Amino acid sequence: MLAGSMLAGMATPGMAAPAGSAPAVQGPAVQGDVLTFGGEGTMQAPLPPAAGAHGMVVSAQHLASEVGARILAQGGNAADAAVAVAYALAVVYPAAGNIGGGGFMTLRTPDGHAVFIDFREHAPQAATATMFQDAKGAVIPNLSIVGWKAVGVPGTVAGMDLVLRRWGHLTRQQVMAPAIALARDGFVLAEGDVQLLDTSTADFARDPQARKIFLRPDGTPLQVGDRLVQADLAKSLALIARDGAAAFYRGPIAAQIAQASQAGGGILRTDDLRRYAPRVMAPLTCSYRGYRIDTAPPPSGGGVALCEMLNILSGYDMHALGLHTAPAVQREVEAMRHAYADRQDLGDPAFVRNPVQHLVDPSYARQVRDAIPTDRAVPSADLRPGEAQPEKHETTQFSVIDGKGLAVSVTYTLNGWFGAKVMGGNTGIFMNDEMDDFSSRPGVPNMFGIVGSAANAVAPGKTPLSSMSPTILSRDGKAVMVIGSPGGSRIPTIVLSVILGVVDYGLDIQQAVDLPRIHEQWQPEPVEVEKGALSDAVAATLTQEGYKIAPHAPWGVAEGILVGGPRLGAAATGGARYYGGFDRRHAGGAAVGE
Repeated sequence: MLAGSMLAGMATPGMAAPAGSAPAVQGPAVQGDVLTFGGEGTMQAPLPPAAGAHGMVVSAQHLASEVGARILAQGGNAADAAVAVAYALAVVYPAAGNIGGGGFMTLRTPDGHAVFIDFREHAPQAATATMFQDAKGAVIPNLSIVGWKAVGVPGTVAGMDLVLRRWGHLTRQQVMAPAIALARDGFVLAEGDVQLLDTSTADFARDPQARKIFLRPDGTPLQVGDRLVQADLAKSLALIARDGAAAFYRGPIAAQIAQASQAGGGILRTDDLRRYAPRVMAPLTCSYRGYRIDTAPPPSGGGVALCEMLNILSGYDMHALGLHTAPAVQREVEAMRHAYADRQDLGDPAFVRNPVQHLVDPSYARQVRDAIPTDRAVPSADLRPGEAQPEKHETTQFSVIDGKGLAVSVTYTLNGWFGAKVMGGNTGIFMNDEMDDFSSRPGVPNMFGIVGSAANAVAPGKTPLSSMSPTILSRDGKAVMVIGSPGGSRIPTIVLSVILGVVDYGLDIQQAVDLPRIHEQWQPEPVEVEKGALSDAVAATLTQEGYKIAPHAPWGVAEGILVGGPRLGAAATGGARYYGGFDRRHAGGAAVGE
């Protein structure tokens, strides 16, 4: 028997379809205990969602998930747990977990009030629109990625302090104690931890502060079973626990960071840190199949792309078309192509006027659907932003919900693995390389292939455009699903894949997270697919229709929660109410119920 009733609620060859459902022609098939896609690859063996009676925490590092669940067990709410997880990830997931970066949070209270917290990095006051160009206007390679000029003003500490004060129950010392202990006493490295460290061994060797922490005394990489102790980071965390955000933005940590920036040729100064403040905004809201979607507004382009794609797809019966069949994939790809063409002219709302209402208007989606052929590819060159014509991947996501229904979705980042590859003096803090998320020059793609525009040009105090899309689905006034993912420009399509898997195809939350992914972002034009996403027959059909299929290594690390049952409409089991699915594309994550 297939564990967790794999793919219950959708038709597959060899399984009886539920009453009223349509067969998934050329879709995935079940063979034994593995979901296969046309012999081209397989997903991992089925894993039932984690279950919890009083709450759920899902993150990319199991120790951080356990910290969050422990905070819930101690009487904290989801805001307390989210802050605890954020600081824990800064210790146990240092490649992307951070206090030297920033991010976004979507938070929904039990009474149905949703807010969006922007604690993304800002450009320093000395930043200019041409700072990453040479005298002839050409973009200087790597200048916006490596080194102190790539560093934006970090926002994580200010954001977490705001969230804890406004929505938390516990003290800062209580929620930060686990992270401080993990940094001070260390933790034993597992395979997933070492894989991340190995991405940046050469960078550690070049930075004296990083070398003494993240390499062995003889300069060789840390190995599975080694204990990673971060004494300097523990001291910084203890200062923040005692003095709050002031320690980071006005105190000794700020002085260390500014001094290291100046010594390294950067432009970040103490006044930039002192000026920083997070924003509390209304989330971007749309609907899909009767579910309310609360997601990220600008300065994220991800939420706009997600809502536009969902609006377009709402006009098709995706369940009847079938999971990953040629007709279903064709419609998904064209929805993606149009949404990504539209998002390129978005920017920080404090600096530019964004056509958000137009792009997420269902009537605009109808116009787009009317212009999309259903049997051939639309050339990307034919699209222009806003017309209905035929970011790095190394971020991290965590999702939390408590027993009263307070739900939190957080995506935060250093941008690339270990950010700009520089540390803030003796603070133990890796600094971000978020300046690369600006348009170094309009019309030139960034590290993710996203083509930039003047709306996202560098300017002092400005927040760069992002794809991060922390998202919460609700229905009848109650949170139903919490989801988000890293993945750079692929984030909106990752979140889309999980939502479609749950809402249209009846997958449980773990199956939807595991589902092989498809991505198209207008430019570059090829359709990227994970191994196993398309059967041979589907790939052949799409190729005949003019699509260029580009196999790609697995991407994203989605972390999701469903409320009420392991899949929509399914009964809860064993007293559990919360079900978590974590992304196994990277080893070491966990969904932990309370």
